[in-house]
Amino acid sequence: MAFEKDTKDSLAQKYLTIFFVVSGYWVVSILTVFINKTLLSELELNAPMFIALYQTLVTTLICLMQKSLARMFPRYFSFPETSVWSMKTIKTILPVSLMFTMMIAMNNLCLKYVSVAFYYIGRSLTTVFNVSFTYLILGEKTSKQCLFFCAVILFGFYLGVDQESLSGTLSISGTVFGVLASLSLSLYSIFTKKVLPKVDNEVWALSYYNNIYATILFLLLMLFNGNEFVELFNYMELLHTYFWFIMTVGGVCGFAIGFFTSLQIKYTSALTHNISGTAKACAQTVLATYWYQETKSLLWWCSNVIVLLGSAGYARVKQQDMERKHKESAIYQKV
Repeated sequence: MAFEKDTKDSLAQKYLTIFFVVSGYWVVSILTVFINKTLLSELELNAPMFIALYQTLVTTLICLMQKSLARMFPRYFSFPETSVWSMKTIKTILPVSLMFTMMIAMNNLCLKYVSVAFYYIGRSLTTVFNVSFTYLILGEKTSKQCLFFCAVILFGFYLGVDQESLSGTLSISGTVFGVLASLSLSLYSIFTKKVLPKVDNEVWALSYYNNIYATILFLLLMLFNGNEFVELFNYMELLHTYFWFIMTVGGVCGFAIGFFTSLQIKYTSALTHNISGTAKACAQTVLATYWYQETKSLLWWCSNVIVLLGSAGYARVKQQDMERKHKESAIYQKV
């Protein structure tokens, strides 16, 4: 009886942990999108690269804090050894950091020009680009079932864009930035997969490198586009507490998304994370239409459902393919 009670308590604790991790991911992810939308579209500050720079700077400072705590209290905190300014590190990490920077920049520009409700559809082609680049760069083929679900996602994307156009709310530039965001996210994932083993699979180290290099790259982008400095200089709210408060909250949320993503995968699985992300996108879309009091057509909602089903179907088929390969590998090793 005591053993059964301990087992039940252990299971209850496990499920409670998963509940809090998944809930944390949903809250932080949705909050980040709404805060970024406020920063990019509602504060009358046309400086998306500066906003991105501040967010990567906040993450860098959090990593530095973790690194300092690890040195002072190694028993309670840990942080991998890093060499930020080593030429070997720069050559290894810079391609990933370039994609990381492009991904953040395109995400921000997409969110600046499209509504939060359309944001998911605008960035929904990541899976399609993943399949294409995985074949072109890594030489890995994809099953026909996965290709079918990619076609479903493409159709859902087309229908969503068509409905936005018919309603007169379509932003061509926002949609283009959304496609570029999907493309850069796909390349970032592939480059990360190739580079992680070179940093001993230390996610903290890669995040630290990426955010330092991205901060520098965003500063260069700001210098290249001098208009942002003029915008900041003329911005009346620049010295107001609220502005820096919401900027800092956005930066902390940006860090927290990566943290909760890692936790969600750790305590569940990659498939559960994909399903959770898909369901979160659905909730985010519904919440956005309510928050901004937007009315959408039936076909517009159908486009979202089609993309969600296509993404979920792809994730499930991909998981089944991985499980089959794992079993085949295990059988091969036994033989």
